[in-house]
Amino acid sequence: MTTAPLSPARTVSTAARVLRQLRNDPRTIALLLLVPCLLLLLLRYVFDGSPQTFDDIGASLLGIFPLITMFLVTSIATLRERTSGTLERLLAMPLGKADFIAGYALAFGTLAVVQSVLTTGLAVRGLGLDVTGSPWLLLLVALLDAVLGTALGLFVSAFAASEFQAVQFMPAVIFPQLLLCGLFTPRDQMQPVLEAVSNVLPMSYAVDGMNEVRQNAGVTGDFVRDVLVMVGCALLVLAVGAATLRRRTA
Repeated sequence: MTTAPLSPARTVSTAARVLRQLRNDPRTIALLLLVPCLLLLLLRYVFDGSPQTFDDIGASLLGIFPLITMFLVTSIATLRERTSGTLERLLAMPLGKADFIAGYALAFGTLAVVQSVLTTGLAVRGLGLDVTGSPWLLLLVALLDAVLGTALGLFVSAFAASEFQAVQFMPAVIFPQLLLCGLFTPRDQMQPVLEAVSNVLPMSYAVDGMNEVRQNAGVTGDFVRDVLVMVGCALLVLAVGAATLRRRTA
């Protein structure tokens, strides 16, 4: 097993290879770039008679949708590399686990930028999402959410033996966060144990960050805290993912 340190050249090479593969997979591109936009469009007209409701939850979902789609695509794509034997062949070369994880994060992070620009632009400019703060701050949080989803997808792929099992991780990893993130009810109104659990779940800070931008004109201390927590969680999960990555499926 290689113990080579992280190499920028190998990382960029891995990211370029992943992007070339994705270029030939239009269904995955559509899932990453178009589906979040379509979901926001659907949500806007579900609440056509109540624009205020869309304003109340639209910003939160602008952070949740990228996290979910990036989690799903990344976990399946990484698992496919392992089950096909590609990962084992790559790691037999001067490519370390850290290079592989960082390369994948860079590739999907690039797509996350495009995804975040499209969804934020559609929500604010196309669907009239009313936010008090800067749309650029919304874009920042959406991007961090997408990167966090990528990190979580890379992490859980190490524990799945098939693509079906990777999808099965969604109820365990994503759904509890969705229920406890504050989307349906303020977290401080939850049962105390559930509130304590929500305080350690990264999606809670994604929703809080979006709400801070929606409600405040400037950058608040709570917004900075939310951003730092999301960045810290993404880096931690990527590091654990590199440590737990397996060459092949058992």
